Amino acid sequence: MSGAPTWFQRYLLPGLAFKGFVIGGGYATGRELAEYFLPAGPRGGLLGLALAMLVWSTVCALTFVFARATRSYDYRAFFGHLVGRGWVAFEAAYLVFLVLILAVFGAAAGAVVAAATGWPPIVGTLALMLAIGAVVTFGNRSVERLFGWASLLLYAVYFLFVVFAWSAFGDRIAAAVSSPSPATGPLAGDWIRGGLTYACYNVVGAVAILPVARHFTSRRDAAVAGLLAGPVAILPAIAFFACMAAWLPAIADEPLPADYLLRQMQRPLFHLLFQAMIFSALLESGVGAVHAINERVAGAWRARGAGELPRGARPAIAALLLVGSIFVAARFGLVDLIAHGYRALAWMILFVFVLPLLTVGAWRLWARPGGSRDANLPG
Repeated sequence: MSGAPTWFQRYLLPGLAFKGFVIGGGYATGRELAEYFLPAGPRGGLLGLALAMLVWSTVCALTFVFARATRSYDYRAFFGHLVGRGWVAFEAAYLVFLVLILAVFGAAAGAVVAAATGWPPIVGTLALMLAIGAVVTFGNRSVERLFGWASLLLYAVYFLFVVFAWSAFGDRIAAAVSSPSPATGPLAGDWIRGGLTYACYNVVGAVAILPVARHFTSRRDAAVAGLLAGPVAILPAIAFFACMAAWLPAIADEPLPADYLLRQMQRPLFHLLFQAMIFSALLESGVGAVHAINERVAGAWRARGAGELPRGARPAIAALLLVGSIFVAARFGLVDLIAHGYRALAWMILFVFVLPLLTVGAWRLWARPGGSRDANLPG
């Protein structure tokens, strides 16, 4: 890339990339918000989302600063500096994570297309997988353009979503947010557990999007971009959750809470636009997850002196990952994948990423604070 990095690339692009990674498995359909935050009621759910935002900002800031300090622009290099040979543990966890979240994205795309058109769910699943493969074929530039344009669509549609929701049932939203609701379910009132579970399985996006760390020109850039990533990623989820809380308890068991809310608004054209936005959000997340694998392979390829990874290798790697994920999606379905798979993933990510970063990573940054010595961090 020619020229100096822009303000957008240094400060906002990382947050948009992180949002692009987490939204598909975080709140695109609303099913994840229903699973981890609705059981705590409206106020508890909002507190849980605020906690998730703090975790995201803290971990993203440390991740970006450590990545710049060690010149680690893919997760293999990052964990090689952080935990040495322990990087294998993260790679194993990430591959499991990747298959699961791609299965979730595929199941969600299938459900969205089926709801919009009446076609079999496999049509939406295959369409998403083909689109992911097409975007990742062209590398960093293609991926960054997707993050930018898809983010414009997402924020615009979520803004309209809140406006239309408020005009259709604003009284219910105000009542839900202003007064405690009856607690139901095993996570009733436990907004801390829900917030931390949700934060941990999504925060792996901080290392998945490390290719954008090459735009940082200083430690301050990395820290500011990381702190901004939490709010950038969570604000649409907070607005979405407030609208969902208006329809407790009926909405809690809906496979597609977003579709439930859209039916209450009775705006058919916007309903279609929102479903298109969900598909683009799933595409963003899937591209971010697969691109991380491609960049990891490309880094190993360059390290062996073989030059740049052949373009044909990128879609081939994507196809290998996506085909397996399609079968998982077809076998288990959206609700079961989110309810059971994500909790196990949260524990895995906590032990192989978050705890090492908050201990070993933070200590190494503190021990070697000088910007000119960053690349010499031990590890």
